[in-house]
Amino acid sequence: MKVLVSEPLAEEGLARLREHVEVDYEPHITPAELLERIGEYEGLVVRSATQVTAAVMEAGRRLRVGGRAGVGVNNIDLEAATARGIVVVNVPDGNTIAACEQTFALMLALARNLPQAVNSLAAGRWEREKFTGVELYGKTLGVVGLGRIGTEVAKRAQALGMTVVAFDPYASPAQVAKAGISLAPLEEVLAAADFLTIHAPLTPQTRNMISAPQLAMMKRGARVINCARGGIINEQALYDALASGHLAGAALDVFEKEPPPADHPLLRLPNVVATPHLGASTVEAQIVCAVEVAEQIVRCLTGQPVRNAVNLPAIPEQAWEELLPLLPLAELLGYLFTQALPGPLEVVEVVVHGSIDGRAADIIANAALAGLLSGVVEGPVNQVNAPVLARQKGIHMTVSRMGDQEGRTSLVELRAGTAGRMRSVSGYLSPTGQPRIAEIDGLPLDMAPARHMLMDFHQDRPGIIGRVGTILGEHRINIAAMYVGRHGPGGEAVMVLSVDSPVPEHVLAELRQVPAVHQFRTVTLPEHLLGSRGARRSA
Repeated sequence: MKVLVSEPLAEEGLARLREHVEVDYEPHITPAELLERIGEYEGLVVRSATQVTAAVMEAGRRLRVGGRAGVGVNNIDLEAATARGIVVVNVPDGNTIAACEQTFALMLALARNLPQAVNSLAAGRWEREKFTGVELYGKTLGVVGLGRIGTEVAKRAQALGMTVVAFDPYASPAQVAKAGISLAPLEEVLAAADFLTIHAPLTPQTRNMISAPQLAMMKRGARVINCARGGIINEQALYDALASGHLAGAALDVFEKEPPPADHPLLRLPNVVATPHLGASTVEAQIVCAVEVAEQIVRCLTGQPVRNAVNLPAIPEQAWEELLPLLPLAELLGYLFTQALPGPLEVVEVVVHGSIDGRAADIIANAALAGLLSGVVEGPVNQVNAPVLARQKGIHMTVSRMGDQEGRTSLVELRAGTAGRMRSVSGYLSPTGQPRIAEIDGLPLDMAPARHMLMDFHQDRPGIIGRVGTILGEHRINIAAMYVGRHGPGGEAVMVLSVDSPVPEHVLAELRQVPAVHQFRTVTLPEHLLGSRGARRSA
């Protein structure tokens, strides 16, 4: 497997990649060269400059994973990646401390006029009175966005004696209160802040969220810091507020267009401190980001779970241990359903029994859907693009959770079909972590799935099982195990035979002549989904 690294990456990350894959390190590759060469690679590592567009995805015929050695993925077309089943990973924690410390570096430089004082002294002037600043102690810090970086900034601000008030519509009130931070609507945060710092992602909802009306709500003499993303603060509105004297100053590490033009109006203002997007630019952060993104790329390409997939549901760290063994089980159920119970698909329902996290249940459902669609659609299907492909085919999926009264480890139930006829398969993990099939089409079983299986639905009568065994024996097809499920004597029954080799079509034709048998199906399951090895399967 080959991975292309299209931007500078710490040697520690390159070394981690080279332990497992062939690496082409091209930190100065042009967009045209990227488009021409991306078809050679299974993996791509970028930072913030490389634009991974839909055209790049289309040209990347072998591409399975793209990694951003940092937090933001604005330069990666997530919709195109998801549609093609390309996993996108990032490093959400890698630059947290670096960006937090950059925020305070700018905040202190802004409060104490440090860049201006340095330039004045370098020019031979001694202007102590001109550069009198303000203290952070006793001031109110307004924080917009309480993610990893915003939370770290808030903690350190409290250590400096600042009062912290924050706006984040997704923050947990209990968690915020425990940290000693006050939550308030954006308007109240703006009005209270002596210093305002931005730590939100750039999205359609946050673009220009701080514009002229919001800046007008701030105190006269307040100061603004942005180490998040350019475009969250409207640059023209910020210029006007600074030039008019309403705001005392601004410190900017990011711009809407990077690099900004040399004649950018904000860069000409004496009360603006600006740096060239240095938030993640520490030796430590670069190493952490490089190693972590390399680890995620390697895990994805070697069939292991990736925990920082941007285009998969994010789940708490503690939920992974319970989740991982259930992914191959769910995918196996999808494969089994498609081959054993074929028919039109309009509705898919996945029920996860047990105490598993709701977002983890979504990933389990995606795995089941991937297995289900693998025999239905052309091209690769995985947990990333399965929901997209299902929507394209008009399939509606629902996911639910419920307790398992049988006490089994997280039973997974897959129901699918049409509104008029739904069929089902379900399975669970044994205490040793092995997959077990619990039922097929409502008929109870407790069986270990095998690579090759022969399945029939029949009316429960004496002699059927013996006749099937005789026919298989005559064709030298060995039966490794047999399971029968039924509701009662004489009713509908299912028989599943584990066989050592696939059953040829001419043998199936003979088996279908056995009286009282409704249908015979052969099932072949991917070997990696069977047994404990399946627990290492990734998206």
